[in-house]
Amino acid sequence: MAENKESMLKHKAPPPVADINVTPMVDVMLVLLIIFMVITPMLSKGQPVDLVKTRNPIPMQAADKTDAVLISVTRDGKVFLNADQVTPDNLAPKVKDMLVNRTDKTCFLRGDARAKYEVVLEVVSNLQAAGVDQLGLITEQVQDMRPRQGVNSAAPPVG
Repeated sequence: MAENKESMLKHKAPPPVADINVTPMVDVMLVLLIIFMVITPMLSKGQPVDLVKTRNPIPMQAADKTDAVLISVTRDGKVFLNADQVTPDNLAPKVKDMLVNRTDKTCFLRGDARAKYEVVLEVVSNLQAAGVDQLGLITEQVQDMRPRQGVNSAAPPVG
């Protein structure tokens, strides 16, 4: 009968674990990191071009907005309005339609460093015909670490 009583006694559950298991959270974070690393290069707006390099570019945060009008001119002379290829002649009516209800009639031009000047000039004149008030030229910062000629970077100027 004593054996029967012992088998009827309930076994106690082990004490609760107070440690937080972070392994699932780390797995999710690594997956999100990989997703963002793959998606981020695809988020650049417009056609990819080798931008003109300048020493002191002016930052243009408005060009990164989703509703920004971005025109790209590639080195082979193709013209893109946001992501769609257009001819320079068809550019003016399309841009005019995009800017019809806006108070800020600013467009941004991304020209390839080796694009023909003739095509870029034709795009600019077509944008003027479309009623564009301001045109932002998107450039890239020069990564030149050499000192400019005539400037001695080791010693302060005498004076």
